[in-house]
Amino acid sequence: MVFRRRNKRTILEWLYPRGGWLRAANYVWHRLTRLPDPPHRIARGVWAGVFISFTPLFGFHFFGAALIAFLMRGNILASILATFFGNPVTFPLIAFGSVELGHILLGTGQEAVPPSQILSAFAYAGGEVWNNILAIFTADHAKWSHLRHFYYGLFKPYLIGGIIPGIIAATVCYYISLPMISAYQALRQKRRRARVEKLRHLAAQRLRNARPTQADEEAGQG
Repeated sequence: MVFRRRNKRTILEWLYPRGGWLRAANYVWHRLTRLPDPPHRIARGVWAGVFISFTPLFGFHFFGAALIAFLMRGNILASILATFFGNPVTFPLIAFGSVELGHILLGTGQEAVPPSQILSAFAYAGGEVWNNILAIFTADHAKWSHLRHFYYGLFKPYLIGGIIPGIIAATVCYYISLPMISAYQALRQKRRRARVEKLRHLAAQRLRNARPTQADEEAGQG
């Protein structure tokens, strides 16, 4: 196919993209600033994408961000791009902080869980859910005891604990991105107008050069 990647993306590239995360962040930022929408709608999309990154709804961040952006009348594509806020670099801080804060708010004091164990627990829970779905169509028995422990031990604290820092981080990103996007769009419009004026000036100059002068007309009549 024409648009297929020549080299398949490896697992390492998903964790650390080519060029590094700084280059990837610059790419996302340039895509955001070039969206054909008013700055406030793009900033609302950024709010939705950053907020959903603090939830444990892994695999549904795109859909959740798009839904929140739709309800806020924000830019949906901006919300999807802003989910980049939750990446392998920021995930350990988000997961650890959200789970710990969730246990504090719920009053369920437990020992701190390392981010690596949180990720493995979510992966194991996803496999358990899939096995239970398959058990409906097979002779196997569905097992919910591990999922119940996972829900009360990790998922619920993560969900509750991510709300406050998610709102704070999303609001900060909103107020940072709004003036920057506005200034960037204004600069692009200014450059576009200057480019148009330059082209008009060149066209007018060429037209004047193409017209015969009075001396050429008299010489031609003579």
